[in-house]
Amino acid sequence: MNDYLKSDCTNCFGLCCIALPYTKSADFPFNKDGGEPCRNLCSDNRCNTHDQLREKGFRGCVSYQCFGAGQHVSQTIYNGEDWRNNSERANEMFAVFPLVQQLHEMLWYLNQALSLKETQSFHSSLQNIYNETVKLIEKAPEEILKLDIVAHRSKINVLLLKTSEVYRKDLFKKGKEKRIKKGLDYLGANLKGADLQGSNFRGTLMIAANLSHADLRKADFIGTDLRDADLSNANLIGAIFLTQSQINSAKGNAHTKIPNFLEKPDHWLE
Repeated sequence: MNDYLKSDCTNCFGLCCIALPYTKSADFPFNKDGGEPCRNLCSDNRCNTHDQLREKGFRGCVSYQCFGAGQHVSQTIYNGEDWRNNSERANEMFAVFPLVQQLHEMLWYLNQALSLKETQSFHSSLQNIYNETVKLIEKAPEEILKLDIVAHRSKINVLLLKTSEVYRKDLFKKGKEKRIKKGLDYLGANLKGADLQGSNFRGTLMIAANLSHADLRKADFIGTDLRDADLSNANLIGAIFLTQSQINSAKGNAHTKIPNFLEKPDHWLE
């Protein structure tokens, strides 16, 4: 996975801690409006409670991932000019950041699709839309604010769906594809030890589901909500469109097998 699609907080102006709003919930201990700096943000753009985020109720911060948008907006689009030094452009920067974050997330998925041998037949289409997306994040702030992100995402989604289908097609032939229902069917579901290899979990809510010891190889996890899902001893090798954010929001242990481009969260190893 390209390094520029990974979060680098040391080169960001703490944009996710300012630009994004959140409400008091299981993921955050208090309300915060968009454009309002989090009370834990220090003047050097570090978090004064970074090592205790989960303990202090900031689970949403632990699972959040900007896919490298923070450092791109901070260092490339705004040339390293901190929002603190330019109050006139601060609000513009806070509006640009979540749009660039969405584009970087699309690039992350496209990058994975391009890395698969199964997508060779439409590799040029993937590369073209990847290059088109890169050009969008290189635009000036005022142009980014006018982008139709929804329309662009729709074009990409067609190719991501095709990627998922060709990547998992061998399992279809073997009759192993699992027909996953949408909605609330998997909230807290007990799927311990289940053979879910090659399943399509796209957009599925699996909050607090028991997936321990489950076989999740080559499953599609795009848009899956894995908050508090138990992945202890599960096998996710070859899982497609699985992100670090999803892994961070779930539970697991040292025996959980994940793709090599992801890292096991510290709270899995405690």
